[in-house]
Amino acid sequence: MSESLPSYLAGRWQHGNGKGTALFDPVLGDELARVDATGLDLAEGFAFAREQGGAALRALTYRERASLLGAIVQVLQQHRDAYYEIATANSGTVKRDSAVDIDGAIFTLGSYAKLGETLGDRRYLLDGEAARLGKDPLFQSQHVLVPTRGVALCINAFNFPSWGLWEKAAPALLSGVPVIVKPATSTAWLTHRMVRDVLEAGILPPGALSIVCGSADGLLDALEPFDVVSFTGSAQTAAQIRTHPAIAQRSVRVNIEADSVNSALLLPREAGGNDALPLLASEVVREMTVKSGQKCTAIRRVLVPESLYDAAAEAIVAKLREVTVGNPRNPDVRMGALVSRAQLATVREGLAQLQAQTQTLHDGASQALIDADPAVACCIGPTLLGTRDPDGNALVHQIEVFGPVATLMSYRERQGEDSIDAGHAFELARRGEGSLVASLYGSDPAALATAALQLADSHGRVHVISPDVAQLHTGHGNVMPQSLHGGPGRAGGGEELGGLRALNFYHRRSAVQASTAVLDRL
Repeated sequence: MSESLPSYLAGRWQHGNGKGTALFDPVLGDELARVDATGLDLAEGFAFAREQGGAALRALTYRERASLLGAIVQVLQQHRDAYYEIATANSGTVKRDSAVDIDGAIFTLGSYAKLGETLGDRRYLLDGEAARLGKDPLFQSQHVLVPTRGVALCINAFNFPSWGLWEKAAPALLSGVPVIVKPATSTAWLTHRMVRDVLEAGILPPGALSIVCGSADGLLDALEPFDVVSFTGSAQTAAQIRTHPAIAQRSVRVNIEADSVNSALLLPREAGGNDALPLLASEVVREMTVKSGQKCTAIRRVLVPESLYDAAAEAIVAKLREVTVGNPRNPDVRMGALVSRAQLATVREGLAQLQAQTQTLHDGASQALIDADPAVACCIGPTLLGTRDPDGNALVHQIEVFGPVATLMSYRERQGEDSIDAGHAFELARRGEGSLVASLYGSDPAALATAALQLADSHGRVHVISPDVAQLHTGHGNVMPQSLHGGPGRAGGGEELGGLRALNFYHRRSAVQASTAVLDRL
């Protein structure tokens, strides 16, 4: 039997008492490891983290906690090669895609280590200026932010076992809040290995970092009022979390990042020979194929003027024909696998639903695989769908196929007295009912700025790509620690990262009303 990956709770490694769930190589089909959390004393583990880990972290200054993050970065860099091997075996990713997860995580940790240095030798933060409460200025109110006296339970999705861990853990630890991470079972190996390496290095105080590998049953029952939950995953699971008594009755703070039908939008008057259309085509293909489309920020809908529909389809399909799919260990393969047979079945099901209302412009489902057995490998080629009637075909705005699938759709260009506007495109983008990101493509700075503000109310991030930043922009789907990650409505209504803004979730805001002599001591 393969290795069993234990959980780490209450300051010690622990195995569950069940048979466990197997983790597989999604290309070769080999069993890699097993995880099981059956019978673990979760209440004990949470209490240990709160009492031991929380107290130790809060005793440190922001600068001291930042140095801990910097030390974690060094440990992770020492083991990068091992992480890449695990990602290939357990996630089926090519090296480029593994880098997004692994190196992206290390970069995010390093960014928060540097940000923490700027906060200095403090253990709490001031929030704004003091405010007078009456005519006499002696008695005023000052808002402060102090670390919450609970744990941060981080429940992560399968697609980013490295980045998903550290983009949540970094601001939590910097804030002085202990972390308990629950990785998605199917790809838990990489998360487990990283946590093990950090724990064995002895960087963090006992209880500051814990991990639960296996079923999440009972995990939310262990939460108390000052704990916080950060969740990434499906809207269905998010709804279950929101209705759990810990959240609904004990007011445990929760941050949700869920489904998102993200858009890419080409502005009007961008002729086929303009640089904006090739930029759109390149970014769409990149987002369809990186991590085999298994990204919450990937482009799902591509909105172009109806006059450029055919040109856009031709440009995107030409690039998709160059994408090779199969075993990520083969240097000729550009796109690897989905993470599991279950995920492959889900993608095929969603694709079939969308195909009922669209035309298939490029069929990747029938694409031959390189160095992989289609009966075993969880591989599917990129598929581009299309519709000239996005108003009448509602499913394209509702169904997120979490794989290498996108839908091209045309919008009507509205002719004004002196201009052509993209109002119809904005309406279509908003039919996603709240998304993590939309990207805009064009060459007119004024039009791009106007469009960005039009979409800002329904998107957590608006990524604007014009010819002058063609070689500089960070990518539609890349989540940078300096910028907000999250989105309204269907996307979950949550906020992560955004520089030091991420720390707000792990702090409690309170108003201290006192004499100016007292407030000056703050």
